[in-house]
Amino acid sequence: MGMTGHPVVIAGGGPTGLTLAAELALGGVDVAIVERRASQALDGSRAGGLHARTIEVFDMRGVADRFLSQGQTAQIVRLHMIPLDMSDFPTRHPYGLALWQAHIERILADWVAELGVPMLREREVTGFTQDDDGVDVALSDGSALRAAYLVGCDGGRSVVRKTAGIEFAGWDATVSWLLAEVAWTEEPAWGFREDATGIHAIGKGDGSRARLVVTEAQLRSGEPALQELRDALVGVYGTDFGVHGPVWLSRFTDMTRQAVAYRDRRVLLAGDAAHVHPPIGGQGLNIGVQDAVNLGWKLAQVVKGASPASLLDSYHAERHPVAGRVLQNTMAQVALRRQDDRTRALRDTLSELLVLDEPRRRLAAEMSGLGVRYELGEGHALLGRRMPDLDVETAAGPTRVFTLLRDARPLLLNFGVPGALDVAAWTDRVRCVDASYGGAWELPAVGEVPAPAAVLVRPDGHVAWVGDASQVGLAEALTTWFGPPKAAQG
Repeated sequence: MGMTGHPVVIAGGGPTGLTLAAELALGGVDVAIVERRASQALDGSRAGGLHARTIEVFDMRGVADRFLSQGQTAQIVRLHMIPLDMSDFPTRHPYGLALWQAHIERILADWVAELGVPMLREREVTGFTQDDDGVDVALSDGSALRAAYLVGCDGGRSVVRKTAGIEFAGWDATVSWLLAEVAWTEEPAWGFREDATGIHAIGKGDGSRARLVVTEAQLRSGEPALQELRDALVGVYGTDFGVHGPVWLSRFTDMTRQAVAYRDRRVLLAGDAAHVHPPIGGQGLNIGVQDAVNLGWKLAQVVKGASPASLLDSYHAERHPVAGRVLQNTMAQVALRRQDDRTRALRDTLSELLVLDEPRRRLAAEMSGLGVRYELGEGHALLGRRMPDLDVETAAGPTRVFTLLRDARPLLLNFGVPGALDVAAWTDRVRCVDASYGGAWELPAVGEVPAPAAVLVRPDGHVAWVGDASQVGLAEALTTWFGPPKAAQG
């Protein structure tokens, strides 16, 4: 057939596809990205930031500083217009990072290039057929690739999702917004404005441009023209501020949909291909990146034959509910933006609730990603949650837990008697470290939890097993997540 191939092909080189490629490369898998853009340059700045858990995830891989040095840290979590302060959260990053998507993607693309991942640019995945052994991927230039797995990170209108025939269930749009980055001749009315139509905002963009969000008087669809933006501005402000030269002009709606399955045999979905929702709260890019970090190590293990393909089912099981919550959260925020007196009354009541510590902490933890808990069974409060980035003492000296996760390998941290845990049959896959930690164990929104004797941390930073003084359940957890013991692999 004259087909070339890679074990994994990723459709789409946005934040989700780039992160997934990096994770697979760290996992030792040959992966290629198919991307329609000729370069990573984005028209306009798009999404505007990273939430705390995303910063943590990049910190686990040793690249957080690349982002932090380019952006502005801020308390960016808010429900509707109500800020949810998280400065008291037990994390090194109790904040979000204001940084435009154009910069986020450039940093990710540089990292992926350092890891040696090929980018097949100026082409896109147009279709595929899959069989028991792999996937034949058709590209827009007429060529084809053979892959063991194909991952659709190709956005809300995903060709991969549509070709797979996976239903995109949810809710149609009820409201639309115009988003633009434009030059102006007349100084705009900076800040927020509320009227009978909705909420509008004008902020500083890159260079001397303005970034606009205008709620449209009636629901519209399709690609907008500059004249539509001018008309909408006149409707709200009485002037169009002489806007011209848009670097970016787009229409968003509150259409809210989620793929009913994130996997069909050898084809998987991540990011906007798996879930779309209005861009309120800036959660979309973040949960896409976190989808990728959940999937990457699992797919690497399956491709390398260490784990059975059934491990991939845990990707849908864990990530589908997370996006489901985000969909619910953004739908609630759209409802709160209605301009009638009854909705205002609801907003006022909610504002009173969200200054109370318990609701504030719970919602801020959820929206920032720090509160995510995967259902890994009953037991210790740490189970299924993110591992805190503790300062630990080891035989090699002091270090941070996140530093120990840098190579995206599983980590068994033993806080009990050194050498007490017998994991000889997994040492080819799992890094074992004897450590001591003297402080309190604290989780965002949960508070203090009992200090464990040992924890098994997955490459995505989530705790897969918590030990008391015994090893009960450890071999089972190791087998579930990282494959059968060496002797049994045969």
